[in-house]
Amino acid sequence: MSVLRGPLMWLARNERVKDLATTLPVTSSVVAGYVPGESTEDVVDAVAACAAEGLTTTVDFLGEDTVEAAQADATVAAYVELLEQLSAAGLSRGAEVSVKLTALGLRLPRSQAPEGGRRTALENARTVCRAARNAGTTVTVDMEDHTTTDETLGVLRELRKDFPETGAVLQAYLRRTEADCRALAHEGSRVRLCKGAYDEPESVAFVDRHDVDRSYVRCLKVLMAGDGYPMVASHDPRMIEIARSLAGRHQRVPGSYEFQMLYGIRPAEQRRLAADGETVRVYIPYGAEWYGYLVRRLAERPANLSFFVKSLVSKK
Repeated sequence: MSVLRGPLMWLARNERVKDLATTLPVTSSVVAGYVPGESTEDVVDAVAACAAEGLTTTVDFLGEDTVEAAQADATVAAYVELLEQLSAAGLSRGAEVSVKLTALGLRLPRSQAPEGGRRTALENARTVCRAARNAGTTVTVDMEDHTTTDETLGVLRELRKDFPETGAVLQAYLRRTEADCRALAHEGSRVRLCKGAYDEPESVAFVDRHDVDRSYVRCLKVLMAGDGYPMVASHDPRMIEIARSLAGRHQRVPGSYEFQMLYGIRPAEQRRLAADGETVRVYIPYGAEWYGYLVRRLAERPANLSFFVKSLVSKK
């Protein structure tokens, strides 16, 4: 990741590149591999395609770090519309939604949220949870960088008083996460375990990938041994096999845990696991704020990042 940080930061900051990224035909094919589109109709079609292949889904309306109340309101409205359309299409039973609290107003300034960003995010999240329940599905609260972890878990606790089905996300690269897993591995609790994608300081996070892997396995052991519902978010073949082995050791049957992978990443493996009887959920992002998400995905796949940069430079 350190080798890629330079070009990644350049891509993320460069407005010229961003403008090119939204107009070049070559970009469209790259984007489509990771983000099915900007509209609700686009993502509903993607959910339907996954369902036809025996895959469940979780849908993320892209956007975070909102500093305007109107944008937070627009995000809530987008989720409500999405859930209504999924329900109307008969797809909501297999399609939940994922929300980021900073997109719902967690970081709004007092001028935009007199009651405070946390209260605004909580009330907005309640609105989305209510819409999800009406549609017959659930919400998972995404985790963001470590500065929001305590607030996110606090909001989750509040949400679960009225919506106990609300899912949590924990990131294995944080040093605190094994303890958080123990606190959340109880009956009725749904926990998505991922490795983590933010640039965190060594004081709070493991930075060596082998240490992250070891932490992921320790956390998996806690969740699989607990009474909750583990959601194993990984594309790493080793982690998938370890998770299946732990599930067998703890006599978990398929359907008492699930695997999660990103839209466009290892689709053949997604179908293989589903065909083998596993529950597989595809994380599908959509919306106009796809640029930052695309850059992060490209950074995880060096060949794609190199191809993308060369395509843009050749057009300048």
